[in-house]
Amino acid sequence: MPWWKAVLIALDQLLNALFGGWPDETISSRAWRWDVFGVRRWPRRLIDAAAAVFGDKAHCHQAFLSERFGRQLPPEARSPYRKEKKRSC
Repeated sequence: MPWWKAVLIALDQLLNALFGGWPDETISSRAWRWDVFGVRRWPRRLIDAAAAVFGDKAHCHQAFLSERFGRQLPPEARSPYRKEKKRSC
């Protein structure tokens, strides 16, 4: 992962924690969970619309999957038992 992307993810996680979220979760992942559980829909829609401008489809869902499967972790820190199924969105 490039350095600049790691820094952006860290800032994203910091903002999420400052607004009462889990400290290791991004705002996009939280927005996906909120939408799925019926808490709020507008954050996911806003983030996904902004990301779509840059060609990033289903951004919040992909962020949630990244959290679930530890994609942001170094390879040696990822669980060998947690296998990700390949799907197209």
